[in-house]
Amino acid sequence: MKLLIDGNILLDVLQKREPHYPSSALIWKLCETGQAEGWVSALTFANLVYILRRELTPDSVYDILKKLSCIFRFTDLTSGDLTAAGALRWSDYEDALQAAAAERIHANFIVTRNVSDFKASKIPAVTPDEFLAQL
Repeated sequence: MKLLIDGNILLDVLQKREPHYPSSALIWKLCETGQAEGWVSALTFANLVYILRRELTPDSVYDILKKLSCIFRFTDLTSGDLTAAGALRWSDYEDALQAAAAERIHANFIVTRNVSDFKASKIPAVTPDEFLAQL
């Protein structure tokens, strides 16, 4: 099962954000143990660093990247993704980029807490709880 993991799921775990931490941590664990193939877009990592910039040193950015690389596969942002996202004409271009990347890598699901942002996606978006209930 190939999953594109949205940034909010990673932030839930990295920041231990309640009440979302337990479900997001289970998604992380599924990817870590090879029960699911977790993918993260390069854009998501850049967004994480931007969001966490006040908390991070350059060394900690690199440490997080190394840790995430052991668990998740990264997909680059391509010029094709830019074009595909633009063609979707969504109001949130970043979400459209995520959907385009998910389609390009042939993900089965986008795992996010913002399912409504992906209602027009060809790849179904599910919350961690919805995904876990399907297992």
